[in-house]
Amino acid sequence: MQLRKYRGKLLIKPSQKSIKSITQRLKVIVSKAKSWTQDELIKTLNPVIRGWTNYHRHIVAKDTFRKLDSYLWEITWQWGKRRHPNKGHKWIANKYWASEGTRKWIFQTKETKLLKFSDTKIRRHSLPKLDANPYLNRQYFLERKDRIKRQAPWI
Repeated sequence: MQLRKYRGKLLIKPSQKSIKSITQRLKVIVSKAKSWTQDELIKTLNPVIRGWTNYHRHIVAKDTFRKLDSYLWEITWQWGKRRHPNKGHKWIANKYWASEGTRKWIFQTKETKLLKFSDTKIRRHSLPKLDANPYLNRQYFLERKDRIKRQAPWI
């Protein structure tokens, strides 16, 4: 984690070491997947993407997620071009990517869809009131717990 203070506000960002680690891991997976089907590649990449984004979703990571999405598109495009060296770009794009609603370039099959880093919602941690006491202000803590559950239904 990279800690910086901007105009009196503390911002925590993913470290360069962490970003380099995830890009290297994605690169290794895609390079191992030279003969895999698209479905197998997606099923291998999704848990890695989900785990990394869940770890970093509480910090200032939106720009990092966007850059990693771009990197992920580049390596999957190289994967597709390598599998079909005699086909054109349009053919490769139509085979491996689809559009959904207003979104284009979704790497997917009929069964699975590759997750995007930027699809992860950034969730800020809300601090409780400093003068609140769980024994004296029980109503405040129950309302706070309900509010947090509404934001994250999996808790």
